[in-house]
Amino acid sequence: MSHPEQSPAVTVDRLPVPFPESAVLLDVREDDEWQAGHAPDAVHIPMGDIPSRAGEIDNQSEVYVVCKAGGRSARVVEYLNRVGYDAVNVDGGMLAWQAAGRQIQRDDDSHEARII
Repeated sequence: MSHPEQSPAVTVDRLPVPFPESAVLLDVREDDEWQAGHAPDAVHIPMGDIPSRAGEIDNQSEVYVVCKAGGRSARVVEYLNRVGYDAVNVDGGMLAWQAAGRQIQRDDDSHEARII
């Protein structure tokens, strides 16, 4: 049996700025990671919840999937593309997002936003 192709991926510098209405940035990290710091406008669904919650994502949208470094998001991209989405992995994840100078934020103001 042959190995599946690499899931489609894009580097942070190739992501649209600002995100178009027709695209979704899907953050699949855990709750504590999301709370520490995330991209503005991202949609948060932890990786383990994707099979039960994928219906919350518009399957007519381009879906850019991000985690901390790109491993979990690659698996989510494979899954979403199998079930009818147009999903692309964000190479390097939120670490690359932050390193590229992209904005991150928290939902509360108790600490500075950071990627954990």
